[in-house]
Amino acid sequence: MTDTRDPELSELPTASGVDVGSVLPGEAATLRAAQASLQGEQRGLRGLWPFLGPAFIAAVAYVDPGNFATNIAGGAKYGYLLCWIVVTANLMAMLVQTLSAKLGIATGRNLPETCRDSFRRSVSFGLWIQAEAIAMATDLAEVLGAALGLNLLFGMPLFPAGLLAGAGAFGILALQRYGFRRLEAVIAGLVGVIVVAFAFEVFLAQPDPKEVVKHIFVPGFEGSESVLIAAGILGATIMPHVVYLHSALTQNRVVGRDDTEKKRIQRFERIDVIIAMSIAGFVNLSMLAIAAAVFFGLGIESIEDAYSSFETELGGGAALLFGVALLASGFSSSSIGTMAGQVVMQGFIRRQIPLFLRRAVTLAPALIILAIGVDPSRALVLSQVVLSFGIPFALVPLVIFTSRRELMGSLVNTRVTTAAAWAIAGVIICLNVFLLYETFIGG
Repeated sequence: MTDTRDPELSELPTASGVDVGSVLPGEAATLRAAQASLQGEQRGLRGLWPFLGPAFIAAVAYVDPGNFATNIAGGAKYGYLLCWIVVTANLMAMLVQTLSAKLGIATGRNLPETCRDSFRRSVSFGLWIQAEAIAMATDLAEVLGAALGLNLLFGMPLFPAGLLAGAGAFGILALQRYGFRRLEAVIAGLVGVIVVAFAFEVFLAQPDPKEVVKHIFVPGFEGSESVLIAAGILGATIMPHVVYLHSALTQNRVVGRDDTEKKRIQRFERIDVIIAMSIAGFVNLSMLAIAAAVFFGLGIESIEDAYSSFETELGGGAALLFGVALLASGFSSSSIGTMAGQVVMQGFIRRQIPLFLRRAVTLAPALIILAIGVDPSRALVLSQVVLSFGIPFALVPLVIFTSRRELMGSLVNTRVTTAAAWAIAGVIICLNVFLLYETFIGG
């Protein structure tokens, strides 16, 4: 086999702890720049640039088709009422993703691996089983979204569209063989398509800024159905599978040789998270505000209804932008979901299966739903509620581990960070309990 590695890499000093001899040629410039940043030779944007990327891959999960479904449902049924949930969930996500990234930087292990090494085998196995169920719910949303996008834009029947969506994930994941930078660039490009599309939608829809600001700061619900949608928004924002994935994205990307370098990497990664999550937050708030401005009172029940109403209310251009954004979201998030599934299986039980089989297992529920004719938009919303119930199983171990000094060293959480993380976990658990009560007892 021909050695495709850059021969110049073997001559690089290893201040960052990277095994430069095993680096693909496309990654060489990035690692050189990262090393220069860690040594203080590059500052500002040039110093930050090599570390941007992992959070943008994670951010795809925050603008996936499940977000489209829950945000549109929330805005169409309750106007601007749930803006506060979108913003709160996004702030929570910033902290959660920062902790996940920090775990990988500090320990060189991802969250599933740390669970396997720290908990009894029975506990790790149980966590793996629920994580696999969450992976299926995640893939359900992503494949359904991409299939809907293909159906709305090109009239493709949903079942073959689902098969094409599954195949599309392979194409994106194949970029990993050329190094992490190409995958990150393509994912960032797809996120950019979504951002541009919704920026134009905001311009066309002109949501009321006073109402948006008011309901960002004034929380409230209107019955159990609003709690159901709020839980869906939460599950679609703080995605359990990407809590596992982000720690894997940072564990070996650029490795700090000592505490000083690890702290610098963590500072850069924090900025990466803030930028990526802010973009995702803008998209989610835009979705809900647009739905409130255009669909409130129209009885919109599905993404298909939203697409048709965009064309009726704002013109064909608005519908086209919405369809393109949905398609970009579905294809990109589906590939990220597959990546997360591999991380979960390898981490919890030290097993890997062929990528095709992995994709087939998680793809099956979505294809079954498409084949039997279940309302895909309703399935999208309910899948996000399932994800919300999976959040504590990822978040609680993450908070425990990042609070242990013997594990994290100098990157251990401060008391304030730990308190905030436990508060987030508590809010999510309480919201889920409230949802169960309102749905089965109080409703």
